[in-house]
Formats: sequence, structure tokens, C-alpha cells
Amino acid sequence: MTITGFLHPGAMGASVAAACSGECLWAGEGRSAATRRRADDAGLVDAGSLAGIVERADTIVSVCPPDQAAAVAVAVADRGFAGVYVDANAIAPQQALEIHRLFAGQAEVVDGGIIGPPASQSGTTRMYLSGRQAVAIAERWHDSALDVRVVGPDVGSASALKMAFAGWTKGSMALLLTVNAVADSYGVAGDLAEEWSISQPDALGRSQHLGGAAAKAWRFEGEMREIAETFAAVGLPDGFHEAAAEVYHRLAGFKDTDSVTLDALVAALNAPD
Repeated sequence: MTITGFLHPGAMGASVAAACSGECLWAGEGRSAATRRRADDAGLVDAGSLAGIVERADTIVSVCPPDQAAAVAVAVADRGFAGVYVDANAIAPQQALEIHRLFAGQAEVVDGGIIGPPASQSGTTRMYLSGRQAVAIAERWHDSALDVRVVGPDVGSASALKMAFAGWTKGSMALLLTVNAVADSYGVAGDLAEEWSISQPDALGRSQHLGGAAAKAWRFEGEMREIAETFAAVGLPDGFHEAAAEVYHRLAGFKDTDSVTLDALVAALNAPD
């Protein structure tokens, strides 16, 4: 039976774990009560500590905020893990390659990128994998709520796909937030909404549903910086997503907040430093 360890089961990580076959572990040491509830609901077995996971698991999956991905990988490598390490975080392909080099001669690395919401039902969420062991690892989610697809044998490909996808979805969302904020600053927000209703109904509809971005803005900031690095590495302008990172930074105070209005988001963006 396969044994897969998960670091660290937030809403997304817990859903990925719940869809995984075989025995699934997590490290409960020092984690919050909310995280423990998610892990229990996902059917994860508490291995106690990271060392406990390293000792028992043949595969470890990391799903954490992008700015923590490198530190998590180092912690796993330092404990001598010699199985397959799956980095499923929203990081630049250059960072994925750094993690690959970190484990060189010690463990196999599979690069991953998740697109969609937490995988609660089939058809909503895909996890793309790349690397020499990607096909074998993908089998752990066969016929589950999570659609796992292999994009090739090269570490970095799955992350590149994730960065390109999120560069548009979350990048354009940041731009739309900023456009609404500037219109409000100049006193023409109502006029812009009226014009959009005539010529750009999609922009008006998206604006009215931007509140969903607020609760995760603190995570999106780091993701935008990873996307900027992805662009810069191939000679493309990175300023789009550096600016988007600043937009999400200004909204970080809405972390885990439900039912945020567009007016509240605009006010936060326009608030003086």
C-alpha cells in the first residue's frame, strides 16, 4: 500500500489528500485546531511530526503558501527523505528547479500545479504534474474527485503552466480591482458601471463578484511575485504582476473574511499608507 504524507493540509491540501488513495499522513505537531479538523475530515493519519512522515511515507506532497515552499522542501531534505517529493505549490518554474537540485541524488522530485478550488467534486479541480515519476504518482488519484494530468517529464513544466494560467486569472482580477478603485477615486465609478453595462457586461459582472478574492489575497501576493519571476526569466515584462502583488498586499487584512463588498475592497485599495 502506498503511504503519502501531506504538508500542510489547508483547505486545498486537505482536499488533495482526501482524494488520494492508500494511507495518507500529516504532521499534527504544533498545528492549529482548525487544521486538525481539516485533517480529520480528510481521513489523514497523524504521524506526529515531520520526522514521523519522513520515516513512514514513500511520497511527500507539499501544498503551502508559495513563500514557504522552499523552506518546507529544505526541512524535508534535511531529514533525509529519499522517496518522491511532490511540490504542488504556486511557484515559478525556476523555484521548482531549485527544489529539484536540492534533492539531487537523494530523492525524486515531481513538480505540480493545482488549478481550481478545493477538490470537493469531480470536474472542478486539476493537478498538473511533471517529472520522471509523474505518471506513477498520478495513479494515486485515479478515478477520484481530483483530475490529475501529466504534462511531461521535465520538472518546471507543471509550474510554468500554473504560472501562465494564474497570470491571467488572478492578474486580470487585480487589474479589475484597480480599475474600480481609480474610477472611485475620480468620482466616476457609477458612470463606468453604466458604460460597462452597455459595452463590457462581462467586466461589470466580474466586478460584482470580486469579493471572493479578498479572503485569499494574502496568498495571492506571493503567487503574483512568483509569476513576475516566471515572466522575467524569459525576458518578458514583470511589472504587471509586481503591481498585482501590491494590490493583493493592500487587501491582506481581509484574510479569511466572508462576504466582502466591492466598496470595501475599493476603500482598502484607496486608503492612504
